[in-house]
Amino acid sequence: MILKSSKSNNRLIDEVTLFLNKISSDDYTPIKNIDKLKKNNQQSGSLEGKKVLIADDDMRNVFALTTTLQEYNMEIEIANNGIEAVEIANNNIGKIDIVLMDIMMPEMDGYEAIKKIRKHKQNANLPIIAVTAKAMQGDREKSIQIGASDYISKPIDIDKLISLMRVWLS
Repeated sequence: MILKSSKSNNRLIDEVTLFLNKISSDDYTPIKNIDKLKKNNQQSGSLEGKKVLIADDDMRNVFALTTTLQEYNMEIEIANNGIEAVEIANNNIGKIDIVLMDIMMPEMDGYEAIKKIRKHKQNANLPIIAVTAKAMQGDREKSIQIGASDYISKPIDIDKLISLMRVWLS
């Protein structure tokens, strides 16, 4: 991890703590059916080497997604809020293959971040999958209307996520 600001030290400590504790609370599972990961990993070729931007403020989600997607040999970029996500996406045009955008984030929510990413014409075809924990009726339609390519709710069904990613990256 590159230490870029004063917040980087705190983030590094959070990530190390998560890694060492492997998400100790039993009541929270950011990813469903993770046990199927090893079985499905043989088909990872279409995802291998692809770069995914994970925009989420909950370190448990970031850790779970990062760990899971690294099993598919994907490169991971992390944003802790919408502002960071927009900055990373717009400064790495052509280098990011897909974005997993949490909707409920501090400073700038996922909807606003998606709009700002889409303002760059070069990001018009960048696949963005909206991810939300508080799935309400109409969220999918709103996400698509804002500019998301697709939508998935938390806890994330890993089979569904991998299938969606394969569709958008093929």
